[in-house]
Amino acid sequence: MTQREAIFPADRHALYEKHGYSAAIRSGDLLFVSGQVGSRPDGTVEPDFERQVRLAFENLKATLRAAGCMLDDIVDVTSFHTDPENQFATIIAVKQEIFSKPPYPNWTALGVNWLAGFDFEIKVIARIPASE
Repeated sequence: MTQREAIFPADRHALYEKHGYSAAIRSGDLLFVSGQVGSRPDGTVEPDFERQVRLAFENLKATLRAAGCMLDDIVDVTSFHTDPENQFATIIAVKQEIFSKPPYPNWTALGVNWLAGFDFEIKVIARIPASE
């Protein structure tokens, strides 16, 4: 049976301890990344929406790096939005910078009414590259 291994970025933010969850779990060659938000190192919300989205992606990249992955290793994305209609243009602009060329990962976007004070959250599944 494959063992689960908790993965945390080098500069892990305070939310992991506060709410008792792992940044990601490695299981075999898959990495299941918890929802990443635009939190500052102390766990507080970045108030500017575009910066919050960019910070969520930075937190995501740090978690991927900790497992030996990159953005290109992502196969599935789920994002959560508190006001999708008004946030869509900003999210798409940032997304197009980050995923600028095919093949793009699968992506499911969900409108939600609460994200613990945040307005954007992104969780992914990535395939961990084989060690050489």
